Formats: sequence, C-alpha cells, structure tokens
Amino acid sequence: MEHVFYFDGNEKMISWRIETNGMSEDQKRVHAEYYYDKVSIEQSKYIALHVGIFWGIGRFIIKNGDTVKVMLDLKSMFEHLATNKKTQDKFIEHRTNFILQLINQRTLDVRYQMIKPLENKAHVMLNS
Repeated sequence: MEHVFYFDGNEKMISWRIETNGMSEDQKRVHAEYYYDKVSIEQSKYIALHVGIFWGIGRFIIKNGDTVKVMLDLKSMFEHLATNKKTQDKFIEHRTNFILQLINQRTLDVRYQMIKPLENKAHVMLNS
C-alpha cells in the first residue's frame, strides 16, 4: 500500500496527515512539556515525522513493507534524509536514528519528496 505523509511542527505543536487511497487521517499534538517552547521549528518537524510515522504504524494505517512518500518542506531536511547529509544538531541526528530504526524494522519503502511550504497539508492544523 502507498501512503502520502505530510507533517509540520513549531515550538508548541506538531501535526501530520496520512493520505491513503483517497482517505486521510489528520492529527495534531501539543509538544510534551520537555519540548514545549524548547525546540526549534526544524527540530519540531523531526519530532512530528517520528511521532506521526509511529502513530501510523500503531493505528495499523502504515503496515510492514508499505511505501511512504514523505513530503518535506525544508531543504535542510530533504538534504539530511534523502542524501544522508550530516547535521551538527545532535538532537536531529538522534531523532533521525529513531526514524530510520522504524523504517528498517517495518521494511518501509520511504521516498522523500520536496514540496513548497504552502503545499504542506499538515501546516494548517498548527494554527487551528
């Protein structure tokens, strides 16, 4: 099965949308107290990616071997995830390890796609 995964985050919240076969699941969460107002927007987006994929697996939306098209609206995230470019941010590197662990454990076929910020369908949830 193929899924399209949008996600976003800011200093206070994370959100994601999983689209599958014309249906979509939207979620948003306030950051845990440990992260609330303590993470950058980029770090928050990594949290949203990690939590959203984990949630999708836990809800049996994303299953072993599925294809997940991850929509990225930050060039730095695309370069880091799609081309394995290293970052100096230890938080992001640590979070990336968790994301890759999920991908490998579930044998997901992840395809990263760069989008414009206005095309990010998860962004509107941060303001609602």
